[in-house]
Amino acid sequence: MLTCSALFLNAQNKKTNSAGIQWLTLSEVEAKMKTEPRKVYVDIYTDWCYWCKVMEKKTFANKQVIDYLNKNFYCVRINAESADSIYFQGKKYGRVPNSKVNDLAAQWMNDQLSYPTSIFFEENFANRQPVPGYLELANMEMILTYLGENKQKTIPWDQYSKTFKARWK
Repeated sequence: MLTCSALFLNAQNKKTNSAGIQWLTLSEVEAKMKTEPRKVYVDIYTDWCYWCKVMEKKTFANKQVIDYLNKNFYCVRINAESADSIYFQGKKYGRVPNSKVNDLAAQWMNDQLSYPTSIFFEENFANRQPVPGYLELANMEMILTYLGENKQKTIPWDQYSKTFKARWK
């Protein structure tokens, strides 16, 4: 009986892990970068943010978004107002004095606090690009494929966005 329960729990955990975005901690991403450099997607959110919850229920629940992110990016979620410290590249980040916001989240958003904010990095956390606001499916697809396929190296964003045709449903 215990074996069946253990098998059920393992199957349930695998199903949960394979069915959604594989969110990692920054420490886990830093470790993985040593053997397999990859682009990084960071979702900066707060618990009270309505559009953060919509993005989680709609955009992050889309199978194409899940598959693309899991294949091409390391993904991190940061609650900008968490009291927990964040460790990144050997440094400890905490709340900004007289604020509820974590210093690292504020830096990555260029002190333009907007929730949700998606932060896109090239490999090894190079070239940070914050994108504030809710990203519905077509916009998320456009940004992910532009950066995920390195089109930013050959096609200006204005040109790409004018000719982009959404395919994900």
